[in-house]
Amino acid sequence: MKGLAVLIDPEKDYRPLLEEMRRGAQPDLILIGGSTDSPLFMDACIDDIRQVTGKPIYLFPGSRTQLSAKADALLYLTVLSATDYNLLAGQQIAAAPAIRKAGLKTIPMAYILLDGGKETSVLKFTGSEPVNQTDLARITTLAIAAEMMGKTCIYLEAGSGAAQPVQDNVIRAVREVTDITLIVGGGIRTVAGMKKAFAAGADVVVIGNHFESHPEELPLFCNDRG
Repeated sequence: MKGLAVLIDPEKDYRPLLEEMRRGAQPDLILIGGSTDSPLFMDACIDDIRQVTGKPIYLFPGSRTQLSAKADALLYLTVLSATDYNLLAGQQIAAAPAIRKAGLKTIPMAYILLDGGKETSVLKFTGSEPVNQTDLARITTLAIAAEMMGKTCIYLEAGSGAAQPVQDNVIRAVREVTDITLIVGGGIRTVAGMKKAFAAGADVVVIGNHFESHPEELPLFCNDRG
């Protein structure tokens, strides 16, 4: 079975989306995070989500300060597409003591930022150059390196609200060279787009920005993910 993950920004109004979950639209995974450097409202957001679903809640932090011991796990990501040491290892090292103290389970994840045809909040926050989606050699090399480093999953990210999602041929190329969990997000706005990503080889599709504007569509995605 393929998985649908909903990305919730605790600093935005997520109540309409939670109401859809309360009515029965249940994704497979909830991700909590945003691209601003603020830990505000994390605990309260998780408490609100617990009221409407028993699905796992993972932290998808934008910085080392975005932590909450109330989550089930933390995506311990390395931005492999970046050249900045702070993104490759600095943030992770700085956060390690707090993560250990919180008792959070960590999931080692490689994060590869791709060009989605639009400057997104992710790009602004990371300051890293996205990889052009035509550069399959670089993308697959990063994916192979991720697996060799012991990462358990790879996140191909076109950016929140991207004009162009991760292309099918990119997903297929990464799927052909790696066996670890493949997560795809950014710019997916339709059920058809989600299913295309699954058919190309994605294990998990992440949708955030679209559900912020159209929470009423969550049931459509949940009922037709294959």
